[in-house]
Amino acid sequence: MRATQLRPFVLALTLLLSSVTAAQRSTSVAVVIRVTDPTGNGVPGAQVRIVPAPDTASKPETDDKGQLALDLKPGGYAIFVRVPGFMPGIAHLDVVNAGLPHSDAQAAKPAQTFPIVLQLGATGSPTVSPVSSKDGLFVSAYPYHAPAGFSFADLKAMPHLTATFHNAHTNADETYSGVRLADLLGKVGAPLGRELRGEALTNFVVATGADGYQAILALAEVDPEFHPGEVLVADTMNGQPLDAHSGPLKLVVTEDKRPARSVRNLTTIELKLFP
Repeated sequence: MRATQLRPFVLALTLLLSSVTAAQRSTSVAVVIRVTDPTGNGVPGAQVRIVPAPDTASKPETDDKGQLALDLKPGGYAIFVRVPGFMPGIAHLDVVNAGLPHSDAQAAKPAQTFPIVLQLGATGSPTVSPVSSKDGLFVSAYPYHAPAGFSFADLKAMPHLTATFHNAHTNADETYSGVRLADLLGKVGAPLGRELRGEALTNFVVATGADGYQAILALAEVDPEFHPGEVLVADTMNGQPLDAHSGPLKLVVTEDKRPARSVRNLTTIELKLFP
């Protein structure tokens, strides 16, 4: 009889403890992002993009001391900073749970501070004209980085990967060598690896050829840590430079059963956010 009466109490206590534990795990942590120039002075008015985005309706921007105060849940975040006169800044932040409710944690210790140092650059948002297929490859990754051009020499100097692709049109295997698209996007601050989560998963890539032909891939398809296939910016096939019909550069997607997203005469790669 007594055991029967205790069961509702034990169940209620278990549920209460579970809810408290869950609440502590989801508790926000006070964080301050401090943006400075190379001399250590705060940079006011810097636009800060956070991936995954916090629960806030305001547009994050540093104050007159170059600081931005936020409440973030524990975990990893990719931070992208832009301000006229400086090169874009990129950082990874690991927010640590203090193990206490937010109000108690604030009283027990100061906010976690993350410094980000910006390097001086051109005033305003830099722009680069798209290169032609005779010059190299144009890569755009707004808002993560300024547009960048990669010459054929730049691409040749990067590590190459070899992959075999079955061309359903010719019913033949083709072996391509080229640079992983993920390696190129990594050079312009794309959120790959552990940054590819939450809102970052809405990123997509638009590849354009010299004739205007375009193909779209989800960013997750490009990341080798996320997807088993290879996406290459290829410059050789079967050990030979690409011919005038396909090259000098070609986008190759090895997991596709049809080569519809193999973009010949590749000239432009654009990383975009879903609206």
